Amino acid sequence: MFSLEDLRDILYKHNHTITFAESCTGGLVASQFTQISGVSSVFNGSIVTYADEVKVKELNVNSKTIEKYGVVSTEVVQEMLDGVLDKFNATTAVAISGIAGPSGARPNKPVGTVVIGVKVLGLAEDIRVYHFKGDRKNIQKESAKQSFLKIFEIYAKNP
Repeated sequence: MFSLEDLRDILYKHNHTITFAESCTGGLVASQFTQISGVSSVFNGSIVTYADEVKVKELNVNSKTIEKYGVVSTEVVQEMLDGVLDKFNATTAVAISGIAGPSGARPNKPVGTVVIGVKVLGLAEDIRVYHFKGDRKNIQKESAKQSFLKIFEIYAKNP
């Protein structure tokens, strides 16, 4: 199992930087990463885009994409990834949008539905829909954990 210190070192070794665009996790991913000493050499910044209007204004997510697919969708997370990479001039990004509950469920998107995307310029991109169980706090924690695991998977395939 990798640690966040390992992630810092991997990014540094590749001369990469990282950024996060978070919605349902409310900054938890950035908070966990910045608890590690030395991340200032690889962390460019992050943004919590909780409201749809903020996703549109700050990350250039197309409002028509939100209308067509819903904010919790691979299409919106794709645009969040591209927007945050551009905004913070980074090479690696995580974007998360989901329904942490207990409210907010939709007929085809129950509480615990979370879309997590990771993009490493020149290496890979992975966007997936997850269905986490538990209360709001657990869904947020699992989302953060999975986002870090996804980054490690990409770098493990591209040492």
